[in-house]
Amino acid sequence: QVQLVESGGGLVQAGGSLRLSCVASGRTFSTGSMGWFRQAPGKEREFVAAHTWTGVTYYADYADSVKGRFAISRDNAKNTVYLQMNSLKPEDTAVYYCAADPSRTRVSEISPYWGQGTQVTVSS
Repeated sequence: QVQLVESGGGLVQAGGSLRLSCVASGRTFSTGSMGWFRQAPGKEREFVAAHTWTGVTYYADYADSVKGRFAISRDNAKNTVYLQMNSLKPEDTAVYYCAADPSRTRVSEISPYWGQGTQVTVSS
């Protein structure tokens, strides 16, 4: 059984930083895609960042709203993906979800594996 477990959320002041972690168990995603989505109250879930194996190397991409502030990385030995979030803004407040796809398809809303989410709250 595949499980994704997120951690690292919390309450932080605007301008602060947090690092989210997502540990996968049950299978490896080293040649697939792992990433992050978020859902703010009253809004649709949206893409944040993805880290995808291209067949040659890994490719990271980001939503425009987080470019230059967030960085995604992974540790295949730990089957873990990270999201380093810097210069946080109140509008980053949301539940952050980890997603994974064992293929080279970038994670999306139809990815097969999801975590339960971790709350990030940024105070002004």
